[in-house]
Amino acid sequence: MRASSLARSLVAAALALALAAPAHADLRVSELEVFLNDHEVTVHVVLLGALPDGVREGIQSGIPAHVRFSVELWQYTRYWRDQLLTTKVVERTLGYNVVTKEFKVTALHGETRPVFATRELRDAQRVLSELRGLKVTPATALDPSAVIYVRVNAEAALNGENTFLTRLAGTAEQASRQSDYRTIQRVQ
Repeated sequence: MRASSLARSLVAAALALALAAPAHADLRVSELEVFLNDHEVTVHVVLLGALPDGVREGIQSGIPAHVRFSVELWQYTRYWRDQLLTTKVVERTLGYNVVTKEFKVTALHGETRPVFATRELRDAQRVLSELRGLKVTPATALDPSAVIYVRVNAEAALNGENTFLTRLAGTAEQASRQSDYRTIQRVQ
């Protein structure tokens, strides 16, 4: 009897948390473009809502925000599970210096780019949320007759902490999107 009342209270608590959670995430993968040429597979990604309100308040007080892009190249396999070919992870951070009132976007992992500094949050958010020209794999490494697609998982979090509780508090969000199916061979 005691176990059933404990189970009921746990279910009630879980339902309360689920109802208190936001109905939809503000973070969206807006533009996912996959380019195939004779040399490589290139991906462009743009996030919308990379800095939710809870994250903006934290940034203004000096807590950095992190954005992580996980770009996965998959090969479609009929009648079986799809095969993951490669994964590229790109991480960036946005910091705010309270003294100089300057935003800095820094690449942490997956790319080498200079630090972008600006006094405008809008410009910093644009640089933080755009991933342009990411080279995923050489085209010669792929089977020309294979059907491939790209899946992007994006995470935005204050201080790099993306857990259930931080998503519930509104200081972290995640989104994903999948591209259309493509082949290396040109079909007419």
